[in-house]
Amino acid sequence: MLSAFLSAFRTPDLRKKLLFTVGIIAVYRLGATLPSPGVSYGNVQKCLDTLQGQSTGVLNLLDLFSGGALLQLSVFALGIMPYITASIILQLLTVVIPRLEQLRKEGQAGQAKITQYTRYLTLGLGILQSSAFVALARSGQLFQNRCDQFPIIPEGTGIPNWLTLSILVMTMTAGTGMVMWLGELITDRGVGNGMSVLIFTSIAARLPSEGWKIKTNEGWGKFVLVLVLVLLVITAVCFIEQAQRRIPVQYAKRMIGRRMYGGTSTYIPLKVNQAGVIPVIFASSLLYLPQLALQFFDQTNPGKTQAWIQNNIVQADSPLHIVMYFLLIIFFTYFYVSITFNPTEVADNMKKYGGFVPGIRPGKPTAEYLDFILSRITLPGALYLGIVAILPNFFFIWLNSQQFQNFPFGGTAVLIMVGVGLETVKQIESQLMQRNYEGFLR
Repeated sequence: MLSAFLSAFRTPDLRKKLLFTVGIIAVYRLGATLPSPGVSYGNVQKCLDTLQGQSTGVLNLLDLFSGGALLQLSVFALGIMPYITASIILQLLTVVIPRLEQLRKEGQAGQAKITQYTRYLTLGLGILQSSAFVALARSGQLFQNRCDQFPIIPEGTGIPNWLTLSILVMTMTAGTGMVMWLGELITDRGVGNGMSVLIFTSIAARLPSEGWKIKTNEGWGKFVLVLVLVLLVITAVCFIEQAQRRIPVQYAKRMIGRRMYGGTSTYIPLKVNQAGVIPVIFASSLLYLPQLALQFFDQTNPGKTQAWIQNNIVQADSPLHIVMYFLLIIFFTYFYVSITFNPTEVADNMKKYGGFVPGIRPGKPTAEYLDFILSRITLPGALYLGIVAILPNFFFIWLNSQQFQNFPFGGTAVLIMVGVGLETVKQIESQLMQRNYEGFLR
């Protein structure tokens, strides 16, 4: 990996792309630390110091993707999550709405139209989410009423509250639009997928401070052991993320005019982890709903049902929470793979261009064969995702501390960072190969 980056810096055009990407990342991190108008930055820092890394409940995952900017209500507080949510919604609607499915099949023009819809939906979600987070900050629910002595949005400043809140919502929504634009700039003129690189940056920005808290609170012994375990997990994730089942495909020879086409052999790469990190995000979001619902009940005098939900479903180290999380990940893995990979469509496209799997008849038998193979490799992929995702929960039990609900080496963080890192390095290596190709003649 290091050799690929060093070779890229020796190539002038790749060096420009890398430096451009680094510059965009610097702008993104600046916006993530820049406080929004109307927010008391001093009170935010006091509140964060008071919490000392304790759980912020439903906002853990969102704060992870924003690089810690969400709890500070900075300009880029929403980060890239509205765009991710909009992309997932459009991807799911493509299966349901025929118009979107038709656009997807139209190639580049249709994809540009879907991208435009995604942008509009991102801004709409940005307005909704920023309004919700501003309301939570004003009521004290952003930190679960543990920082009432430090008001995040002070009142009595001489400016009407409605004006302050409106400017704050508009600023955070505009920040979402700018983050989306920065990600597209990296995709067009930089290296790697822009949105993925920004998520990688957000997660990586939290690793030093959050990791050092383990050493401060638990000592060097557990800190070193955690690092060793994390390295082992990252190694396993790298191995499985690149694992794939290759389905051989043979194309028959065809005469078109005076030219002969086909007669080549290729393969369909089916990854073991075909769903990526999406099932983990879905399962985490669904498990946060009970905790979100508890916010609407009386916190001073909880009932038996409320206490049971808190201790068995919301608590990250409870056995029921771990089992539910694991089963939800397996369910969403099968669900997401079933809607993103259509064996019938793949088989029809192969038949249209004269392709076939050796030993399998084209058409419906090929679709059934692909569906059989996909169902077999999805199970180990789902188990892998579930095991990696619940590892942090066992870390909570082992550390015997509730201060690490924002554990920096959690399953979602590791999966995203390893996946983005591997894809970025592959893209750099492919561009280096294109530029250093010497051909057959010297």
